[in-house]
Amino acid sequence: MLWRTIRTMDVMMHSSCFLLPKLHQPANKPVMNYALVVLNQQLPRFMPRLWAQANLRICADGGANRIFDEMFHMTNDEDEKSTRNRYVPEIIEGDMDSIRPEVKLFYSSQLCVLVTGALGGRFDHEAANINVLYLFSDMRIVLLSDDCLIRLLPKTHHHELYIESSVEGPHCGLFPVGAPSTSTTTTGLKWNLRG
Repeated sequence: MLWRTIRTMDVMMHSSCFLLPKLHQPANKPVMNYALVVLNQQLPRFMPRLWAQANLRICADGGANRIFDEMFHMTNDEDEKSTRNRYVPEIIEGDMDSIRPEVKLFYSSQLCVLVTGALGGRFDHEAANINVLYLFSDMRIVLLSDDCLIRLLPKTHHHELYIESSVEGPHCGLFPVGAPSTSTTTTGLKWNLRG
């Protein structure tokens, strides 16, 4: 008598529901999460739909140019700037040899990097982390701890800070980094600075 072992395999589901206008997950089936990777080729006509369905959006290098240039033409938006502000990838990765400088600048200005664990502990580590703010002053980076929030306000811009009083305060401190400040003016503080 010959015995055969029947091997059982896990079932791998496949669906193209990400092409539907509204993502439909079949009942009693695992939820599918989608990561969208955009390369440097013409975008498909259903790109806005894919963008909406994705949990994570990644541009590989010049793929960021495609999102920047082509998404406006695929939507019914009247304003190109608001379209660009709405379609911002979570990650742009690559050697950056094919992304145009103005596209790189636009997307980096849309991002705010939140860093925890940078404050407290050894002072030399804390000072080095604050120095990173200065080194990357073209980016919005916020260092956070339970009782402190630090951000660099580069002199290349006018700044407006909106305080969330339910989670921030009651203290606010401003100090110059790298050079003295002779023209800082504030409003809304208990003791305002007047240049």
